[in-house]
Amino acid sequence: MPHPLTLDFPRDWEERILEQICLVKQIKFPHWPCPENICTQNPSPLCEEVGKDSFGSDYIENLKQNAISTEFMYQTKDASTGAASIIVNNEGQNIIVIVAGANLLLNSDDLRKAADIISRARVIICQLEISPATSLEALTMARKSGVKTLFNPAPATADLDAQFYTVSDIFCCNETEAEILTELTISNPAAAGKAGSMLIERGCKIVIITLGAEGCVFVSAEEPGPKHIPTQKVLKPVDTTGAGDSFVGALAFYLAYYPNLPMEEMIKRANFVASVSVQSSGTQTSFPYKKDLPLNLF
Repeated sequence: MPHPLTLDFPRDWEERILEQICLVKQIKFPHWPCPENICTQNPSPLCEEVGKDSFGSDYIENLKQNAISTEFMYQTKDASTGAASIIVNNEGQNIIVIVAGANLLLNSDDLRKAADIISRARVIICQLEISPATSLEALTMARKSGVKTLFNPAPATADLDAQFYTVSDIFCCNETEAEILTELTISNPAAAGKAGSMLIERGCKIVIITLGAEGCVFVSAEEPGPKHIPTQKVLKPVDTTGAGDSFVGALAFYLAYYPNLPMEEMIKRANFVASVSVQSSGTQTSFPYKKDLPLNLF
């Protein structure tokens, strides 16, 4: 069923009848539907807690069908499966309300069960749709084992633990998240560069701020000045939901399998994958498979 669901977003207190609604199995459940795996069909494991309900069971089955390891997926009766309510307008832009549910039950004991696989990983992705303490512990475990750490502070919180900046090899956020973290207004790539530089000062090695149709800004502690990396223009985006996940997943793939590529080239390729994802409806449903992407990306 196609998106858009509404012509534009409602104003405060406005009641709105939507044009249509779409329920998909591949709804944007945290902690990441591993877009890098859906893109490449590599069986990297996903560590997550879901409810013992139809959403959770369907989600696990969907991951299996996409060749993603569910060895460290746990189902609980203590909470419902985390879910997101997403509204998309006819410009392809979205607003999202997350109900974390079982995501917040993922804990240290679960991480210890996955400690061996974490220590042998090439890259680990963490974000904030699970408990921040659990994400921080996972990043710290990975860093101690020499694993590349990629952190996406979503949904962002102004009082983010300062340790996140120092344990993240790559700190990747969108412009809204960067505004929350830095209290700067980001209306263009130059402003994003200032925000990125501020995050570098907090201990980050590499900061990437995604800017939607404007591509992203890349700042490194080892290189002078921010770099704006544009993306290909999409004339009529269908649904931008999950574009950031698609970008981060693709970036993780290049970090793991093409580690000798310059970071700027990895970002360009991840930008391209994200631009493909906004041309289809849904989140996981919009993530392209490797066979659907140009050969020059690999």
